[in-house]
Amino acid sequence: MFVFTLTYIKPINEVEKYLQQHIAYFKDYYHSGHFIASGRKVPRTGGVILCRAENKEQALAILQKDPFYIQQIAKYDIIEFVPSKHAKGFEAFI
Repeated sequence: MFVFTLTYIKPINEVEKYLQQHIAYFKDYYHSGHFIASGRKVPRTGGVILCRAENKEQALAILQKDPFYIQQIAKYDIIEFVPSKHAKGFEAFI
């Protein structure tokens, strides 16, 4: 499992220009089962994505298709982790 954290490196008006493409990207990866949860940081300086991928290479390939990545709107940090405890019902996502 992976956590992607995005930090905007462009002004918010640049973020807004690519937001619809970013949302379409999310639809594809939620549909494929790779994305589990996502949302904006507070304050709005970026976002967080919880991603299920087989390995870091697959996670990077998914991340690199994000329009925010392609247009250099945000920088990304990737954290890989193995869930050892989880809430009831979350096992479906592991």
